[in-house]
Amino acid sequence: MNAWVLRNIGEITYVDVPMPEPGEAEVLVRVKAAGICGSDIPRIYRDGAHKMPLIPGHEFAGEVVGLGKRSDKGWLHKRVGIYPLIPCHSCTACQKGQHEMCRQYGYLGSRRDGGFAEYVVVPQNNLIALPGCVSYEQAAMLEPLSVAIHAMRRVPVVQNDTVTVCGLGTIGMLLVMLLWERGIENLLLIGNKEYQKQKVLAMGIPKEHYCDCRNEDVEEWLAQHTDGNGTDVFFECVGRNLTVSRAVNLTAAGGRICLVGNPHTDMTLDKPTYWKILRNQLLMAGTWNSSFFTSDDTEESEGTDWEYALIMLEQGRILPKQLISHRFGMAQLDKGLRIMRDKTEGYLKIMMCENGEHL
Repeated sequence: MNAWVLRNIGEITYVDVPMPEPGEAEVLVRVKAAGICGSDIPRIYRDGAHKMPLIPGHEFAGEVVGLGKRSDKGWLHKRVGIYPLIPCHSCTACQKGQHEMCRQYGYLGSRRDGGFAEYVVVPQNNLIALPGCVSYEQAAMLEPLSVAIHAMRRVPVVQNDTVTVCGLGTIGMLLVMLLWERGIENLLLIGNKEYQKQKVLAMGIPKEHYCDCRNEDVEEWLAQHTDGNGTDVFFECVGRNLTVSRAVNLTAAGGRICLVGNPHTDMTLDKPTYWKILRNQLLMAGTWNSSFFTSDDTEESEGTDWEYALIMLEQGRILPKQLISHRFGMAQLDKGLRIMRDKTEGYLKIMMCENGEHL
């Protein structure tokens, strides 16, 4: 089969590799669509993966075309989405049902071969069956959509809250979609790209609720929109010192902050910012990955994050395909990687589709 193989940092090539064979409780999936995640870029070009050579890619969907000896035959020829984290099921976090915080996990696309290939082996427990109305492209965005859902659930948000989302990459934009769908009208957005603004306006969000931090004073803008009180909830989706400090300084007394963005550098807080956390009694929550496996400890009325995400897609309440800015066939995936690495043009979600077609 053909696959994109990362042999060393910056050395990713499209080559012919042996077809993988599923283990006893695994399946073979033919990849129909795969998205490039922002985390794929440093993994490929700067930091490397946990093991190399490796086939990257953890946002993907496809069709089950082969089974292991002990795999459920009912999965054969099923259209599926794939949860990339493979929990150990034995550590303390797993025993509590918090599999996303497993300390001994595997991960498709970073610790074992992932979806930038024609075929990939997946544990059958990591499959979620797709309704016929959910396309492969939509299913390839189940992973980032579930990450956004997980973040939204980490802090309480009520109808009349003023909610700020800072950072409008894929996760930030999906958060905006989710909050808007929930009827949060006091939604304030901070971005820095024209195409982000256009996507926001297309959702029906008023233009006065968008702040372009390149040419507006964010502190002054947010104060004007909150009568100087600050925002009730702040989702920080950037991962930089400036934006984390801004979250603390612009959140109302007794407010909630969710740190979503992966850190770009070491993170530090100056003394006045730290004082503000104490004096304003702010609640700060981290968020990581998403919930997939059911458990009495984590089950909610809306199910796991992935179950909730699939409901959103099936009912058409969220349309993440609106965020797809580029589509490439598998052999042209490197074009998408370079766009994201070099920032040569605007993008949101770059999708690899079988034969480059909409699926």
